[in-house]
Amino acid sequence: MVANRATAGTLCGVKSPAPPAPRPTAPVTAPFATPSATAATPIAFVRAIVLAYERRGLSPERALAQAQIAPQLLPDDSARITAWQMEQISDAAMQELDDEALGWFSRRLPWGSYGMLARASISSPTLQVALARWCRHHGLLADDIALHLTTQGDTATLAITEARDLGALREFCLVSVLRNAHGLACWMVDSRIPLIAAEFAFDAPLHADAYAVLFRGPSTFGAPRTAIHFDARYLHLPLRRDEQALRQMLQHALPLTVLHYRRDRLLVQRVRQLLAAPLPGQPAHALPQHSAESLAALLHVSPRTLHRQLKEEGATLQGLKDEVRRTRAVELLHRTQRPIKQVAEAAGFENEKSFIRAFRGWTGQSPAEFRRAQAKIP
Repeated sequence: MVANRATAGTLCGVKSPAPPAPRPTAPVTAPFATPSATAATPIAFVRAIVLAYERRGLSPERALAQAQIAPQLLPDDSARITAWQMEQISDAAMQELDDEALGWFSRRLPWGSYGMLARASISSPTLQVALARWCRHHGLLADDIALHLTTQGDTATLAITEARDLGALREFCLVSVLRNAHGLACWMVDSRIPLIAAEFAFDAPLHADAYAVLFRGPSTFGAPRTAIHFDARYLHLPLRRDEQALRQMLQHALPLTVLHYRRDRLLVQRVRQLLAAPLPGQPAHALPQHSAESLAALLHVSPRTLHRQLKEEGATLQGLKDEVRRTRAVELLHRTQRPIKQVAEAAGFENEKSFIRAFRGWTGQSPAEFRRAQAKIP
């Protein structure tokens, strides 16, 4: 059975270790996981791994040395390590403990457990089916927790129910399981899946600031449950990986995979939706005046990244703005008798003259001509 370190331990760039041969890379990792990278992973997660060693009566000395983590850092709550260091200590621990779960559960998950879960999901037609299978099969491996995938309206939720007290490893376990599932989902559809929010059924830890890196989006502590939320439309995406891709992912290091997940296959739809949604306090028919900067902030990317990703999808921000404006103008001209000036304002134009010029370029008619022509259609 092929071991899957690609889905185990993907914590703040942690990539799961593989057998003694070349190790696979996590589906989603922090970019450029090298010893000199930014230290953002809380030392508390290292302490959790050390505790797993202690419970097994083993010494973490070799693992700490492999990760270049000084033992004197362990008591320092403010200490941080790099993604590379977290990868290294997880690598060593999974091998020495023979547990892909790093001590989270009441029974060990032997080598290949998560690879088996990935293989059971990879033949799914859509991400929704794949994640549902992942949740169901995960419960067969470890009944300490249960994963649930649900949808409500436009939001999908992946939640964890705890069946027993996870003790001192609770935070490490819950955070890792959610990161693993999210990372696998991104890998399977070859797309970044932005999180709407994350919530955790424990109090804010001393290192709560690190959650901005672990889960890009608002994080809430002291919640009734532990879960991540994302746009449900991603569930309908087809899987873009097959058995061959899975074998490659499990058997070889893929340092460039993080670049793949910076692509958002629903970006065009998300930008179009934001451009059409009125801001708080605006009339329902009004279009918001978004700049590249304001849109990028809402999408948790830089303006440069926004423009680049739109280009990769064959779109431009100005083109999407024109499309949304045209759709709104056509709708108002066809369904209402609002004066042209009001239609221009609702479509996001500063004055009637610029609106008429733009509308003629879109349709070959002035707004008034278009309205008259539509009125003649039975």
